[in-house]
Order: sequence, then structure tokens, then C-alpha cells
Amino acid sequence: MATALSFAPAPPSFCPPRYRLIFRPTYPCKFRCQGENPASNSSTKPETEPENALLRVAWYGSELLGIAASFFRPPSSVEAPEGGGRELALDGSGVVDRILVAESIKKDFERSYFVTGNLTLNAYEENCEFADPAGSFRGLRRFKRNCTNFGSLVEKSNMKLMKWEDAEDKGIGHWRFSCVLSFPWKPILSATGYTEYYFDAQSGKVCRHVEHWNVPKMALFKQILRPSRGWWGKRTGG
Repeated sequence: MATALSFAPAPPSFCPPRYRLIFRPTYPCKFRCQGENPASNSSTKPETEPENALLRVAWYGSELLGIAASFFRPPSSVEAPEGGGRELALDGSGVVDRILVAESIKKDFERSYFVTGNLTLNAYEENCEFADPAGSFRGLRRFKRNCTNFGSLVEKSNMKLMKWEDAEDKGIGHWRFSCVLSFPWKPILSATGYTEYYFDAQSGKVCRHVEHWNVPKMALFKQILRPSRGWWGKRTGG
């Protein structure tokens, strides 16, 4: 910001009886403002295309790894008890009661459905969309398979539903999750987040399952690459 001051002398006035000469300067102020849009200097750095491409490769690679690992899973663990066969009651118009759907999802959290694939299938549309920070796809069976296969890569896990919110067209489950992956370097994956469960207007079932993780996507990827504490000491015998 710049400011310019100019002084313009006024005509003298004579004040008897001392005849003092008085000058009354005027101070017209001219202001000129210069500024910049704060948004133009924003330090926010969007994720680059190479990072997004890397995450997509990692996402599809983990899906393929899970499929491969499923071939080595003991047969006894494949047929785990499920809530998938549970029938949900319909109202008079043939729509599933949203309260029942929400309650079934809460019970699915108790069964750690993210890593077991043990979820109430009747609460979802067959063509339901599943999305997370790395990608999205459609298909309930594919989601169940991915969850089950992911569980085969997990040594131990902890999943807890922290809060549930009901909105006009969806339910929102806030969760906390951590696990130790069964890779040789025993990486620890830990995050909080929330999942939006959008309800279909005609059936009342979940038609969109959208996960939001409260950590950057690249931070999740780095967690997978980072060895757990004490791992190197165990490797070297120290």
C-alpha cells in the first residue's frame, strides 16, 4: 500500500491587531492500494498424476496379491460364519427398513468386515459401488472377495465403530482401524476415517459404499513399506 501527501498553501489571512501571518495547509490524502489474491499464493499442493498412477498400481496390485494368497488359504478358514444369509424385513411398499440396514452394518463392524468379508449381503445392492481413496468399482461379490483376501494378508487387526450418524439419504460410520500385515517386515497400517452408506430410494439397500481415510493416500502407501519397530533387531538377532 502506498500513500501520497500533498501540501497546498492557502491564501494568508491577516488577524488584527497583531497582524500575525497564518498559513493553513491542507492535507488532501491520496491512497493507492495494491493487493494480491491470497489463493494465488496458496501453498496447497495437489497430488500429482504420477502419485495417483502409483496408487492405482498399488491398489490393483494388492487386489491381485490377495487373489493369489487366497489359493494358499486353508480350506477351513474359507467358510467362516457369515451374516450374509440374514434376511432383512420389508415394509408395506417392499422397501427394506433403513433402521434394519443400519443395525446390520453396525453388527458387520463387530465382525470386522473390512478384513473378514463377513458382512450382511442383503443390506447391499448387487451392483453397489464401492469407493476408497485409491479407486472404485461396482459389485458386491467382488467387494466381499477383496475383503476376505485382504484378511489373508493380515496377521492381526483391530477395527472399531466410533460413531454412527443418520443423514437424509445415507448413514455415516466413523471408525478406527489398525492392523499388522503378514509381510516379512511386519508393517503396521493405522488410520481413522468414515464410510458413507448411501441408500437406494427404491429398495432401501446400500447402493454406494464410500470410504474416507483421515490420512493422505501416499502416507498409507508409505506405512505399508515401513518395517515395524523391532523388526530389524529380530532379523539380526540383536
